Amino acid sequence: MSQNVRQHRVMTGDEQLVSLHHIRSSSTRTMRRVAIVVSVVSVVIAALVVPAGTGSAQSLVGRPLAKQPGSSGDSVLVWNANAGQAALAACIAPTDNPLHESHMYAMTHIAIHDALNAIDRRYRPYAFFGHASRQASTDAAVATAAHDVLVPVLGQIPAPFPQACIDAAIAGVEADYAAALDAIADTPSKRKGVNVGAKAAAAILALRADDGSDTPLLDFEYPQGTEPGEYRFTPGTPFAFAPGWQDVTPFVLEDSSQFRADPPYDVTESAYTADFDEVKRLGGDGTTTPSDRTPDETEIALFWVESSPLQWNRIGRTVSADEGLDLWEQARLFGLLNMALADGYVGSFETKYLYNYWRPVTAIQLAETDGNPDTDADPTWTPLVTTPPIPDHDSAHSVEGGAAAQVFQRFFGTDEIGFETCSLTLPAGSRCNDASAVTRSFTSFSQAADENALSRMLVGFHFRHANESGVEHGRLIGDRAVDLFLLPVH
Repeated sequence: MSQNVRQHRVMTGDEQLVSLHHIRSSSTRTMRRVAIVVSVVSVVIAALVVPAGTGSAQSLVGRPLAKQPGSSGDSVLVWNANAGQAALAACIAPTDNPLHESHMYAMTHIAIHDALNAIDRRYRPYAFFGHASRQASTDAAVATAAHDVLVPVLGQIPAPFPQACIDAAIAGVEADYAAALDAIADTPSKRKGVNVGAKAAAAILALRADDGSDTPLLDFEYPQGTEPGEYRFTPGTPFAFAPGWQDVTPFVLEDSSQFRADPPYDVTESAYTADFDEVKRLGGDGTTTPSDRTPDETEIALFWVESSPLQWNRIGRTVSADEGLDLWEQARLFGLLNMALADGYVGSFETKYLYNYWRPVTAIQLAETDGNPDTDADPTWTPLVTTPPIPDHDSAHSVEGGAAAQVFQRFFGTDEIGFETCSLTLPAGSRCNDASAVTRSFTSFSQAADENALSRMLVGFHFRHANESGVEHGRLIGDRAVDLFLLPVH
């Protein structure tokens, strides 16, 4: 590793706040709906995400394993991790619904950022432009801003996510909030902090009240294509996922089409044939379909199945803690990161449903009818992980990686910061907080983004072109976020 690369280790233990449990559905119908959700964006094998058997129906995660830090200076990181824990408890993570997950994180961190900058205006606010006493408790302000966004937004998560999961997530946030306030002396400073945190949360909630994020998630009537290259429902998921997400109001983009990716290849092009052959050779499950993946490539494929918002926020906590950012810098970083991630999905879904391009699993199984003499069909070809029910191009996961890496690179002024991170979608025993957790190391943010993009071909989800286009799409979104939002006031 180059000497000018700063290396950071992954957070472990209670900093990840993760301990998966089994889930017991209240009814057969509910379990079927949960199983359908498991096939959504960035899905991992159903048995991995929602295991059968006994266990708590109230939560997918345990509470923190160690005492929540109470000292001033860490509250932004604490509430970033708490938001991730809430997403896990609500059953929208680690794979099931990164759309609402990213939307929730963005709103939460805008409120946190604006509350702190009402106390001491270092960066331009996004939604709340008021001022508060400099004696206001920053810990109380951060905790209240986060709590007052998370609770109502969690309550708005749509069907088919079980109410038991949502109730558990809200209860967890309430417990975290009570613990945070109990750690602060009952003084006028505390009350002032609570007041400004509440105002900042109310401002972003009002601004986003009619932003379109209540769009239905499962569209069973979505028209399927009939011509070569046109999207069809993917095996096991007779619906399209959230085609209306492209109409959600962006946080930083002018509109969802602003940085629309270049179009996919025509199915008769030689470049398409090369991508087809590559994913066919490497993306199979190794059981029904032989695969030439190496063990390391299989690890890469499964490692990055995890929700992008969950993973890139974990990376952000690791790096920002070791870089010694203060509260205001942390708030700005996570505000920019999560607005870019949220808009990454909005922009990618506009691209996806415009081009309406078929997935590799469909292309390979139907290659006999594609009009390309150089592609060979395999009617039983099966990807390593069940393909999400969304058109192929561009890869939203790759957009997310490109956006996150660009925000980090611009914020820190260098791409060359090394770090390690773990995953929740590796086989049991290898996940974050397991005794033998597997971590992957990177010497730069762009290296991680590129591996993240590569993983989507290795897992059998996307053609290479969708991944490469997605990374560039995300970088443009990340640049716009940093160029125009939460700017220093001096």
